[in-house]
Amino acid sequence: MQIFRILVPGAVLMALAPPAVAYDVNDQFSIGGVVSGSAQCQQLSGKAGAEDECGGALPLQPEASYRPTGHDELFIKLGFASGNGLSDDSPFVLAPWAADLQDDVEDINGSGRNYLLTAWYRHTFTLAQDATLDASIGIIDATDYLDENAYSNDEYTQFMNEALVNGPNAFLPSYDAGGALVWGAGPWSLSGVFMRVNENDDGNDYNFYGAQLGYTLQTSLGEGTYRVIVDGTSKEFLDETGESMEKRASILLSFDQQLGDVVGAFLRIGWQDESAAVNYAAIWSGGISISGSPWKRADDNIGLGYAYLDGGNLDVNNSQVSEAYYRFVINEYFALSADIQYMRDNLQDQENPAGFIYGLRITAEL
Repeated sequence: MQIFRILVPGAVLMALAPPAVAYDVNDQFSIGGVVSGSAQCQQLSGKAGAEDECGGALPLQPEASYRPTGHDELFIKLGFASGNGLSDDSPFVLAPWAADLQDDVEDINGSGRNYLLTAWYRHTFTLAQDATLDASIGIIDATDYLDENAYSNDEYTQFMNEALVNGPNAFLPSYDAGGALVWGAGPWSLSGVFMRVNENDDGNDYNFYGAQLGYTLQTSLGEGTYRVIVDGTSKEFLDETGESMEKRASILLSFDQQLGDVVGAFLRIGWQDESAAVNYAAIWSGGISISGSPWKRADDNIGLGYAYLDGGNLDVNNSQVSEAYYRFVINEYFALSADIQYMRDNLQDQENPAGFIYGLRITAEL
């Protein structure tokens, strides 16, 4: 089958990659990263405006950390990729795999920079016995500080679809210059991010501002973290008429909660201002993660997720995404996931694509 012809070479390449490099070289320097190969095939129904196709991709993201003192860290992450998966053939608004693929790691945000994803310096201030403040500056990724989630945040080990990795209507930028502050005291945390993004879809550079307040709760069921994220931009985005420039703004709730030793649940609810041209005004998403411990595979898990995105002021009335995966852990480095998605876009005066996407993903996390 075509899907195996795409996936097997990637699996062989990962098998040749030495996972033994995932270690602290010494007390100050460590290296690691992730490499993941995926193949997905779409089976469309209705008037999808596209054909059934398969696509594969192999992203590689090595990283290194240098800690000259217990309060300082220099960090760098590179991104390389072969292939764009289904991105070139998918009729859907949302990406079926949210990974950084070949086009994403070249000319990043129109900057002319290739392959360098993040490079930052961080200093940790000790404010009190249980309070710290981390200050970071450099080339950063807003998703490292905003909208984390225990069960729906990692496209390499959890859900693959863009709608179930972060809230798409929160427009969190990645891989540009900026700074971040992260304060933590006991169960409370507060994060703030500023970025100067080189280019948006309208070809304009803009300022991004984001803040997140989080609270971690310990109950008899287990740990849960509850977050409120607000963000906005400078006035550099065209409105739906293409005649004036507007700001973007959103608010997002992102929760995760253990429900005992086997099940965990997540929920996202968010709204976006529609002054600028936006595909989605609101998102409701949620799901569960089920540990494999009942069938004596404690490191394995099943993920079930659903997202409904209400259309904004462009051509999208709404989008729906359902996704299920089984992650089979091979050893401490490798895991294989079987993934199935159902996607449907309801568009204004256009063909409405719908269909299933079947995928296999193998990931080595160093």
